[in-house]
Amino acid sequence: MSREDSNRSDEAVTAIVLAAGAGSRFRDVGHKLTAVLPATAARPAEPVAHRSIAAAVAAAIGPVVVVTGRLARADLGFDLGAVETAHNADWASGQMTSVRTGLDLAERNGSVVAVIGLADQPGIDPSAWRAVADAAAAGPAPIAVATYDGRRGNPVALHRSVWNRLPTGGDEGARSLMQLHPELVREVPCTGSPTDIDTAEDLRRWQNS
Repeated sequence: MSREDSNRSDEAVTAIVLAAGAGSRFRDVGHKLTAVLPATAARPAEPVAHRSIAAAVAAAIGPVVVVTGRLARADLGFDLGAVETAHNADWASGQMTSVRTGLDLAERNGSVVAVIGLADQPGIDPSAWRAVADAAAAGPAPIAVATYDGRRGNPVALHRSVWNRLPTGGDEGARSLMQLHPELVREVPCTGSPTDIDTAEDLRRWQNS
């Protein structure tokens, strides 16, 4: 299937939510991903990671894979339903090892596009997942990155043609590839918030907003 001649199909895309980090900057009880966010008009009160994963599921772009690490599936504290998890035993070596874990699943799924987001960004809208998936599938740029008010954020969609050009380790994900090869990148304006929850103060701002 070529990007130029076909549109995205659900079978061709895997959504990857990275939930493997230590959350070491979160100086509060428990892990940041299991901290509870208040209810909104659209969502019930729920853990940070659950809201982030729910957006990827609601996007309905294809199978959703959650990459775990410091916390295993059972440690997340909520029902993931039919969502697949992949444990990255090497999670402490950097975020890129988790990206690679997710891409391995995407490859086994036969996916042409992988869309990658973070479990600590509960403000990402399902429409952002769909928009970057469609952009990467349509081409000609093989990387589609969500932007918010002109600034790059997540999720990022990667066509299969660039998977082997990503670094093998470190914490930059696809950022270094995008910086070295801007011609490969399409920016996609999106709605929602790319703000992540790293600290207890970040959580309080979300809870009080």
